Amino acid sequence: MTSPSKPSDAAAAILVVGCRGMLGTDLMDRLALEEFPRLGLDLPELDITKADQTLAAIDRIHPWLVINCAAYTAVDRAEQDQAPAFAVNRDGPANLAAACAALGAPLIHISTDYVFDGSKTGPYREDDPAAPLGVYGLSKWQGEEAVRARLARHVIVRTAWLYGRHGPNFVHTMLRLMAQRETVNVVADQYGCPTWTGHLAGALTVIAGRIHREPEDPPWGTYHYTGLGAITWHAFATAIAEEARRTRPLAVRQVLPITTAEYPTPARRPANSVLDCAKIQTAFGVAARPWRPTLARFLWELPSEL
Repeated sequence: MTSPSKPSDAAAAILVVGCRGMLGTDLMDRLALEEFPRLGLDLPELDITKADQTLAAIDRIHPWLVINCAAYTAVDRAEQDQAPAFAVNRDGPANLAAACAALGAPLIHISTDYVFDGSKTGPYREDDPAAPLGVYGLSKWQGEEAVRARLARHVIVRTAWLYGRHGPNFVHTMLRLMAQRETVNVVADQYGCPTWTGHLAGALTVIAGRIHREPEDPPWGTYHYTGLGAITWHAFATAIAEEARRTRPLAVRQVLPITTAEYPTPARRPANSVLDCAKIQTAFGVAARPWRPTLARFLWELPSEL
């Protein structure tokens, strides 16, 4: 990654919305490491589903950049809990984009591989047509479209298979199950690229630096960023077991592959969640990092009680 360029005016701050979530926490830490002035807001002090509250908060803080990490991410629950999913994932970004437009601030918004249906052969590019399979994906796609319609100065970053220290995710779930069970069954016909929140936070920080250096002419638009290397959930789980054994006891003896049909869920998942990340590297100098050594480092540094 190229080095970010931080503001010289200490009074100018980046506003991170959803600052206490899995990604938002790592992003706040990375911005601090790079000495970016930053402020974070999350529930209950800011509810982005409320337009007046959102506008008032951004007007009061007057950030030079807003980064939206807030999202409704309960994929299965969204199928029945549709109103909150659309409120957070569609109306929230719409309110943020409108507030940013009113006050002249750009917006970086985080989206997802779930805007695609997974039927493509090969990695998805940014201009491939969206075709969400469920409520979560549809709500995130409509959130993207709301941002595009309201704010020209935006960067949308789609990511996938996100894991980190500060929040529930696949790695934490596997560690818990593998500590309790001798056999764990994991889906082996869905493909994607595991992505550490620390690397995504670094990518967002580089983009922020570029926006600061070139406020009138950065490459606005939609980008993909994930870890490097396409694998199945089963292969990911197997790697978690292999790497975790170096630092903690595990009960698991077998990680068995199963099909999606053998593990039905309320929401359908894309069979192919692999995203092409070439565009973000060309535009911002942000390169995808190989997933396996990243996972190994993450598990080595993760406290054994997690």
